[in-house]
Amino acid sequence: MSIQTSRRTLLKTIPVVTAGAVSSPVLAVEPERGSGKHWAMLIDLRKCVGCQACTVSCHAENNVPVGQRRTHVTVTSVLIKNGRKPSIVQLPQLCNQCDEPVCIAQCPTKATFKLPEGNVVIDSDKCIGCGACVRLCPYGARFINTETKKADKCTFCINRVKAGLLPACVETCVGGARIFGDINDKDSFIAKQLLDAQQSGLEIRVLKPEERTKPNVFYIGLGNKTEQISDTRISY
Repeated sequence: MSIQTSRRTLLKTIPVVTAGAVSSPVLAVEPERGSGKHWAMLIDLRKCVGCQACTVSCHAENNVPVGQRRTHVTVTSVLIKNGRKPSIVQLPQLCNQCDEPVCIAQCPTKATFKLPEGNVVIDSDKCIGCGACVRLCPYGARFINTETKKADKCTFCINRVKAGLLPACVETCVGGARIFGDINDKDSFIAKQLLDAQQSGLEIRVLKPEERTKPNVFYIGLGNKTEQISDTRISY
């Protein structure tokens, strides 16, 4: 496949993983996302060491209250095929910045909305803290901020990105497990990494495809070793 392959064509062939079963891959169905920038993240679980540097840097960057998290590396128990002993997977989690987010559809005040670049954000002036989005998010990636009493979540560090910086979690990842960039730009590092992974026979997956939210956070390394992920929600 040529590096000139369009982003839409590439992502249509990416296999995805459910939260309950990691068996045969399911083909992703991707909508047109236009020709402008579209931010996404690729997380290589083979490189994640579970150090929580991403969690700490996110707290510092976004003034997240103690005991709450916008991103977190969840230690997840996994059943292994062929009757072998359970294993542990370190699974970084955050808002998936979905293309079809249920949080937007269910927000009674339209406080949650999606930017042209793909970030799902919250207008705190409109948010009434009802928690509807928190309850409905299939990834458990939202919470009611204990200080502001408003809904809160990862935004891909939108202020940093606008300033030409990487999200804090990406910049501080000691293993280089998190890759961020414009997935519409075929010359971006993330687009090249996705293409290289596919050409190398690696499976690129997303969480909970059955929810049909079309996430923009992709994973390498969930793989064929796993039979069942017991829980893919961030614990607050």
